[in-house]
Amino acid sequence: MRLKDRTAIVTGAGGGMGLGIAKCLTREGA
Repeated sequence: MRLKDRTAIVTGAGGGMGLGIAKCLTREGA
């Protein structure tokens, strides 16, 4: 749930770029 919420926020703010960043953050943060 946390990962999806974070990804949704990043993707909504940065779009495609946010997706890549969110994936990196979730991998290191998770």
